[in-house]
Amino acid sequence: MQKAADVKKPARRKNILFVICDDLNTHVSTSDYQQAITPALDRLALSAMTFDRAYCQYPVCGPSRASLLSGLYPEKAGVLDNQVDLRTRHPELLTMPAFFRNEGYWTASTGKVFHNEKLDPGDQVWEESIRFENDELPIVRDARVKFEAEFGSTERDDNRKRWRALSKEVSAPLNAQTPPGHGISGLMDDQHKDGKNANQVIGWLKEKPFEDKPFFIALGLQKPHVPFLAPEKYFDLHPRQGIQYFSERPKLWESIPRSAISNRFEAFGFKLGVENPGLRREYMQAYHACVSFIDAQLARVLNTLQTEGYWDDTIIVFTSDHGYHLGDHFLWGKVTLFDIGARVPLMIRVPGMTAEGTRSQAMVELVDLYPTLADTVGLIGPDHLQGRSLRPLLGYPTRMGRKKHAYTVVRRGAKMGYAIRDQRWRYTLWPDGEELYHLPNDPTERRNLVEMPHVQERLEEYRQILDVKRESIGISAVH
Repeated sequence: MQKAADVKKPARRKNILFVICDDLNTHVSTSDYQQAITPALDRLALSAMTFDRAYCQYPVCGPSRASLLSGLYPEKAGVLDNQVDLRTRHPELLTMPAFFRNEGYWTASTGKVFHNEKLDPGDQVWEESIRFENDELPIVRDARVKFEAEFGSTERDDNRKRWRALSKEVSAPLNAQTPPGHGISGLMDDQHKDGKNANQVIGWLKEKPFEDKPFFIALGLQKPHVPFLAPEKYFDLHPRQGIQYFSERPKLWESIPRSAISNRFEAFGFKLGVENPGLRREYMQAYHACVSFIDAQLARVLNTLQTEGYWDDTIIVFTSDHGYHLGDHFLWGKVTLFDIGARVPLMIRVPGMTAEGTRSQAMVELVDLYPTLADTVGLIGPDHLQGRSLRPLLGYPTRMGRKKHAYTVVRRGAKMGYAIRDQRWRYTLWPDGEELYHLPNDPTERRNLVEMPHVQERLEEYRQILDVKRESIGISAVH
């Protein structure tokens, strides 16, 4: 009879650190963009696999996160805006963190993982979950001190309304949504939400509330979402006069369907078809400062993983919910199907599995992350998952995988736009027209070929590919 002491315990599953940024496009060094300084991502890339062709399924925060956390394409998830709750569409569905909790993981999140607190399932899936706010901005603090010296406490009933109006007025240059606030915050790193988010993860790693369980920790970094605020030192890294960009052709939009436009550029103070170099560099500097700021917070978390002894048994995923326009195609913000709006940075590090410091050109979708993480720790994901595990690619950078196309959708009022892309082409169907770009010759998608006679057979081919893709995920064809 075998003695109890001789019975080996099953191997402890690897921990998971899942890092998702908000509105981060491919303006990072690991995506071959050298103007934003991201040393932590450079360091992570040396021990990870970087996926150069990773795409979101919907270029808006709520639908994108509902899709990747559920493992369903947006139309199947039933979440096509920031208000719909995934739980009302699929009450019994196991989201990614719920799945890992059911499998014995200690699950925790800080920052924005699900879209907002209202849509976050809270203690239904997390052992701990917390969201922070920025500390009071110095410009607001100074105004408050002056106000209270004249009128008394801002908490007095007769002062509250007046103070709310004043505080909104003085903070508008930094906090406004229209035009988007941007600039030096006047705060230290750990006075920002993301500094606090990083501190929270560091605290969990040091205090070890998970005890003998493997952990699934989700770190939701809020930047570079508007307002573009960061400490001064990150602005200093990106002198405005040194920022370079591609100047658009004034007649760019003559050949592209108008539905492809997102009108957010108006809120930023721009006109379609008109460059404004000074204002563009001003916003780009602030965006890049935010990117370098979150990179610094990531560096602290990665350092703690090493010092606390978790580096060799923790899977790391770093990504974003979607891309972001910074004047590309004269557009600003998200909600487009252009590459800069749909492509995301993605790095995956699985100790003992990933080919370190490698890049993959395989077509990858955010909906693939849920089955990938389940697979890499030896678990079988739920039957509903529509993505494909990337595990077969992790040790083999030259493999292209079975997935040939990435699928992204976005809503325009009651109608939709549908995009299908592969290594060579991007095809999009809008209510008022189509787009077709030959990516080897036009990687930034500025020459729509739809009207060209020599691509008509190709155009018909991609119409059919779009329909096949939709039918494969249980959605009716559109042609």
